[in-house]
Amino acid sequence: MSPELGKLMQPMNSQDFEAALRAKGAGYHIHHPFNVMLNTGKATPDQIRGWVANRFYYQVHIPLKDAAILAQCTDREVRREWVRRILDHDGDEDHPGGIDSWVRLGEAVGLKAADLWSMHHVVPGVRFAVDAYVNFARQQPWQESVCASLTELFAPQIHKERLATWPTYYPWIESEGLHYFRTRVPLAARDVEHGLKITLSHFTSASSQARALEILQFKIDILWSMLDAIQLRYGLVV
Repeated sequence: MSPELGKLMQPMNSQDFEAALRAKGAGYHIHHPFNVMLNTGKATPDQIRGWVANRFYYQVHIPLKDAAILAQCTDREVRREWVRRILDHDGDEDHPGGIDSWVRLGEAVGLKAADLWSMHHVVPGVRFAVDAYVNFARQQPWQESVCASLTELFAPQIHKERLATWPTYYPWIESEGLHYFRTRVPLAARDVEHGLKITLSHFTSASSQARALEILQFKIDILWSMLDAIQLRYGLVV
């Protein structure tokens, strides 16, 4: 075996591995043309409503994905921590969750709650991408599904951009409708810390680290494909 090949097969230390995971942010859907359009004030009300309605399909499936992770997870301490993600989105009798906040966003942009829940605005490409993600969580080892969730490494920035630009560009959207983005900034930071800890401790060989990077790319591709499908349906203003 050549020294160069041997070096390539050596595992990364945790710092380099984390840096490699974070470098995947270059392909995050914050850079997608449709998202850029949304955050630079060029989107029409119909395009915003289309994005909100289609993204709702993703939101309501997040707890299903997390439940699939819990169903396979054999680590009690991980389950105790992970179950909070389901409550964050589904809420309870005392605290509305992220799904309710997204419905509030829909109403703020002019959609009725019944319209969102009917899913009749959801385009086939979005449905296919989201279903693929949930099926991945149901079929793969739970540690791999945890790794896929690490797109939340990049999520706070996309939420902060919406909070910074939407009130200026889209003053017709009620401020209270942006509640989801406000709450997800700290929650995403909390979730990332936990998911990253699991990923760095589990994927320690060169081959498993390569697999982890493939998994994170798969999730990034899921989010990008959703916007591809939404853009195909609602168009792009440049």
